Amino acid sequence: MFIQTEDTPNPATLKFLPGREVMGDKPPADFPNADAAQASPLAAALFAIENVSAVFFGADFIAVSKSGGEWQHVKAAILQAIMEHFVAEKPLMLNDTATAQVEDEGENGEIIAAIKQILDTRVRPAVAQDGGDIVFHGYEDGVVSLHMRGACAGCPSASATLKQGVENLLKHFIPSVTEVRAVI
Repeated sequence: MFIQTEDTPNPATLKFLPGREVMGDKPPADFPNADAAQASPLAAALFAIENVSAVFFGADFIAVSKSGGEWQHVKAAILQAIMEHFVAEKPLMLNDTATAQVEDEGENGEIIAAIKQILDTRVRPAVAQDGGDIVFHGYEDGVVSLHMRGACAGCPSASATLKQGVENLLKHFIPSVTEVRAVI
């Protein structure tokens, strides 16, 4: 098994490409801490590595963030944990039942649906190339709230991506959008 790595715009995060599906068509999985990682044997194994501070599973990649240390030391242990997991054919998640979140979108239903469609078709694929994800959080009075995950969480260029990229795109296609804000 050959695992490629790619740098991301966030210097504290590397993208690992195992050459196979990770989440596939399922929604991405974010593990911002070791407690959340208990839902996944692979995420738990990665958090057992010193200095690993966050793990994110995308369709075909794993983004790992570190809190300290040099990548040359942390990277080898991460590669080994990923390889051992996939070679042993362990399950990615302990409870593999996906639950769809149903929201009451009220009077803004059409606007929210349009925002989500633009995010899913135009923004998420681009953000995923950098090892991250962007999640719709809400819409009220022209303001779209989004949550950045994976390599995008804490990335120095995330605010520029939101303001210059996502905000301009949404304003262009949906005139009622006046601003995009990041939520934590």
